[in-house]
Order: sequence, then C-alpha cells, then structure tokens
Amino acid sequence: MNVIDEIRARARTQPEHPALICDTPEGAAAQVVTYKQLVERMGILAQKLRDAGCQPCQRVGLLAKQGVGFIEAVLGILAADLCFVPISDDYDGAPLEAFRKRTQLHYLMRQVDADYTVECYSGVGDVDANDDHDFCALQPAYIRFTSGTTNERKGVIIGHPSILNRLANANQAMQIGPGDRIMWMLPMAHHFVVSILLYLRYGASILLPRSYLAGPVLEFANSHAATVFYASPYHYDMLARDRSDLGLPDVRLAISTASGLNEDIAERFFARMGISLSQALGVIEMGLPAMNLQRPREKPLSLGQVLPAYDVWLRAEDGKPVLGDGPETATGEVCIRGSGSFDAYMDPWTPAADVLQPDGFRTGDEGYFDKDGDLFLRGRRKNRINMAGMKFFAEEVEAVINAHPGIKESRVYGKPHVHLGEIPMAEVVAEKTENAPTAAELSQFCKQGLAAHKVPFKFDFVEQLVRTSTGKIKRW
Repeated sequence: MNVIDEIRARARTQPEHPALICDTPEGAAAQVVTYKQLVERMGILAQKLRDAGCQPCQRVGLLAKQGVGFIEAVLGILAADLCFVPISDDYDGAPLEAFRKRTQLHYLMRQVDADYTVECYSGVGDVDANDDHDFCALQPAYIRFTSGTTNERKGVIIGHPSILNRLANANQAMQIGPGDRIMWMLPMAHHFVVSILLYLRYGASILLPRSYLAGPVLEFANSHAATVFYASPYHYDMLARDRSDLGLPDVRLAISTASGLNEDIAERFFARMGISLSQALGVIEMGLPAMNLQRPREKPLSLGQVLPAYDVWLRAEDGKPVLGDGPETATGEVCIRGSGSFDAYMDPWTPAADVLQPDGFRTGDEGYFDKDGDLFLRGRRKNRINMAGMKFFAEEVEAVINAHPGIKESRVYGKPHVHLGEIPMAEVVAEKTENAPTAAELSQFCKQGLAAHKVPFKFDFVEQLVRTSTGKIKRW
C-alpha cells in the first residue's frame, strides 16, 4: 500500500465527497472536485506519463500553477510509480536547466493552460553512483530541497513507506477526517506531503482560495465552514488585521508553520478570531515531530509536546544529553528520532542511515524543554553569536528590533572581531523610508529589552533582506 492506494480507497468509500473546493470569481459557484473525479483525473495523467515513455522510479519535475491542476498532476506522477520533483514556477531558462542537471530529471511535466506537456530529457545520469538501483530500492516518491537558509540546499528523498508513516504520525495529533475542510494557504511547490497528501489520505476536503487577501479568504472560509487552517505567521498576521465582521466560527485547529511564530501575531489573531494558533515543528527530513496542541494560548511560542511516534532529545556540545529544563541551564541541539524519516540525500548521495546514526537527525536548532515537557526553540546553532564567551542567538535580537513600530524586519549576524571573537551587527528594513528611526534610536530601543552585549554595534538600513528561494531570510 502507498498513499495513492489510500486515496483510491477513499474514492471507493466516499466517491461524491468533495476532495477539492476551489474558490471562483465573485458570484460564481465554487469548483468542486469529488474524490471520484480526482482519482479519474489522476489516472488519466498517469497514463499520459506512461504514454510519453516514463518508467517506474524515474524522476519527473513538475512546473504547474498553484491550485487544482497542481494537485492532480502530483497524484498522476505518483500513480504512475514515478518520483515527483516540485519546481518553483519562477524557474525557467538557465535556472531550470541547472536544476534539471542537479536532480538528473528524466522528464519535465509542464502545465499549459488546462493541459500538460511532457518533455523527455536524454543523457540522464544516476543519483546514487549505482545506476539508480539504490535510489529505486527506496520506492522514491518525492524529492524536496531544504531551504538553504544557512548552507547549500540539500535534495531530500522520501519514499512511499516513509510518507505513510509520516501521515499516520501527524494525524495521531491532528485527527483529520472526512468532516474536515482545510483552508490551504501555503505554496504547493514547498509544502505537500504532511499536508495535501495527509488531508486526502484521511478523506478531508481541501479549500483552495482564489486570493490570499484577508477578505476573500474569510468569505470563502465562512461559506464552506472551514474547520482547519494550515498557514504561515504572515497569513495569520494578515487575517488578524482584517476589519470586517467575519470570524472563523467553525475552525477547530489553526496550525502555524513555515517560520517562527511571533507572540504579537498570536495575541492579535486570538483577539480578532478567538482562536489560539498552534505552532508546529516542520522538518523536511522528519515530518511534523511536535505540535503545540495542549497549551497554545498559554505558550504561543512553544512547539508543544513531542508526538508519540518520535523521540526528541537535546544534545550538548560533548554529545551527551542535556538534562533539566529551562533556557538558561538546559539548552542543546534538537535531535529527532522516529518513523517516517527521510531515506537519503542526493547530490552527493548519502543514505539516511549515514546521517541518523548515532544521534538521530541533528536539526541544527538550539532548544529546550520547560517543566511541562513543552519544546521551545532558541535559534539556529549557526545563528549563535559568541561575544567574548557570552553566547546568544541572532533570533532573540531580531525579535526585539522587529518590535520597534518603525521596523518591518531585520537580520542580525556575528561579525568577526580580533579581540571579542564576534560582535553583533544588524541589517534592518524600515516600514517607511520617511521618518524611519535612526541607528541611535534603534540602539536605545534595544537596550530596553536586551543585555548590553546583545545590542548590535551597527544598524545598516537596506531596502530588503536577501532571501532563499523558499522566502526565508538568507543566513551566512
């Protein structure tokens, strides 16, 4: 059994149940795709790929628009026993060619209006130095690249058995079922497995808004009684700023992922909607090992309890477990063990077993557990600044800078210093160029919320921060 078999089973037991509900221009009825229709379309696209010459295990890149067509195409690729490789829709020309060579794509499936073209590539090499025998042994379903926030992006290979384990693990906590209608807000090229596939695996309906502005989203959510939101802090911030009288009366769960949740956003969203945001720890290599479902209102910045299928522990510098609780005395690198882990890295080929032993997956994040066993992150290990032996994280400084009403966002980093080791520096983006705060004002503002050694030595104003292809702030 794989996830496609599970979705086919849903189509047999609930053929007329909506799988996808797509919002349309104002005044028109929503486009509904039932489970029966979705599986039929999936089969047609799978046959199209086979007719084009695709063979099991081959890698197929997908260039498609966000929406119904993207989902149908992915399912078609998986139904043809192929490995799905999402491609950002802004890739073309030289970037697309470089990506094709790096992933050794056999085919490219490209959406053209309501149909698809399938392009075959010649001279394709293997990814495992073994004629792809090791690759195929994984039952490969999905290749997703890490964000590249702090280092070069890695190609993460996930096989069908791992996907099923991930979905089961996450749904122990989320309890998604046929009665749920999930509002989808994230880019499908970057989020798909423990989200779209999970919802379809468990028979839910996915709501696809025509616009991600607050008004249309709230209207759509109300007209179809959305029960679950899966979105980023950016989206929740936007919804919290809405001034209409529309609420979200049917929502039972609002998951915040993709980036760290800001306490101010959590508070404003609760004040506006009466719903606590549940932050989740999403790791490409491991799935969703922790979710804040027990105490989201009391601890909005927590990642909550570790899910039953996972073991999360904190690694000290010497490799031993960190004991105790609290950020000051019990912080360590977050390491994860559990079913549903990734199967291999590509470029260079590295089996997961070579990465996961002996510590499990080392995330590179520093975190701690509180007395209730709730997990918190302090920052990336590579974002830790060591000034004369006093260690702190760029993220905690950024949180204070970003709280200034005149600042839109910031990036803090450590600059090498001959005597102090490192000193904190900051790049900042002002909300408005006119009447922007001065560097002296920002320094004084930071001193009110930070120890003196954490205040940046210099504030450089920039028009925008450099970001990765997935939208995260680029770290060096």
